Amino acid sequence: MKKVFLGLLILMSANALYAQHVYDNNYSDNNDGGFKKENVFIGGAISLGFASGSFAAGANPEIGYSVAQWLDAGLVFNINYYSQTYYNYDGSTAYKASNFNYGGGAFLRAYPVPFLFLSIQPEYNWTNFSYKDIDAPSQTYNAASLIGAIGYGQRIVGQGSYFFSIGLDLLANKYSPYVDGYGHAYPIIRGGFDIYLKPSKKPRPSGLQL
Repeated sequence: MKKVFLGLLILMSANALYAQHVYDNNYSDNNDGGFKKENVFIGGAISLGFASGSFAAGANPEIGYSVAQWLDAGLVFNINYYSQTYYNYDGSTAYKASNFNYGGGAFLRAYPVPFLFLSIQPEYNWTNFSYKDIDAPSQTYNAASLIGAIGYGQRIVGQGSYFFSIGLDLLANKYSPYVDGYGHAYPIIRGGFDIYLKPSKKPRPSGLQL
């Protein structure tokens, strides 16, 4: 599944490069070479993941900048909770494990077409593991992740956006917060919104106004 997902991501990345030319000729990039306060956005997403015997949820606040009509870049921060139930051979519950993680990273989000985007998001997270029903101490680990995602939404540079996405941790490190207790990457489902900052007020020119 990861190979198929990665292949789709590479294909869409190529489409995004071509889309730059399309946008440059058909849309205004709202970027004349200087920094624009109204291109800065803040917001984020909530996340949900699930697999056999596991559950994950979290919040992902972000701050970014619309470099062009087809490209956003920024920083993201993570707060996530994950739980996994382990079973005996007879189907009864053996024990439960849960973890709380925090971390952050950066993202690039490209829009091959206005309503569809793909993103790459390298992250680094710290995770605290705890256990129930067994005598085991809590432990803390760290791990790098690389989330590839495909999403749908509506975005107007300078105003706001909303989005839904599904992704996978392409590295699937065993201590990643995005894999289940058996080391399998599970789908990362997110939905969120962003709002853009108001443009700076331009000073009125001095002198008589007609």
